Amino acid sequence: MEKTFTSTQKYLIMSPRKIRLVTALIKKMKPAEAVAKLPFVQKRAGESIAKVIKAALANAKNQGVSEADLTIKEVQVGEGPRLKRGRAASRGRWHPYKKRMSHIRVVLTTLNKQIPNKQISKSEEAVAGKREKDRRGTVGASSEIKHVTKS
Repeated sequence: MEKTFTSTQKYLIMSPRKIRLVTALIKKMKPAEAVAKLPFVQKRAGESIAKVIKAALANAKNQGVSEADLTIKEVQVGEGPRLKRGRAASRGRWHPYKKRMSHIRVVLTTLNKQIPNKQISKSEEAVAGKREKDRRGTVGASSEIKHVTKS
């Protein structure tokens, strides 16, 4: 069964467009590898993304899953609210601009380890068939109710 672990960072005052540049680099990496490489990326967003991945790894560790069994399922960077700011210009004018905020969501998932198909022997097959017949027999017997009349 596949387990997922999520972590989010909301209201980060950084443009989502700039953060997506860094998330494109780590998309296919393992989480531990991404955390190791992100501090050396020449972008400010690297630190923030590493922090969110570390939080997701901690969530997985609390559930008893090792880092080696995890992979990055998705990294979402959404747009948050915008702060309206401005810069004073000549002749008493004002040049407005927007400081954009971001929401980062990281989803880690466990790797699906393929379990080899076990060869079922004929004796096990017979036992399984007998159990199925027993199950069907008890259901049918309980549904048949005999009415007894007094004479």
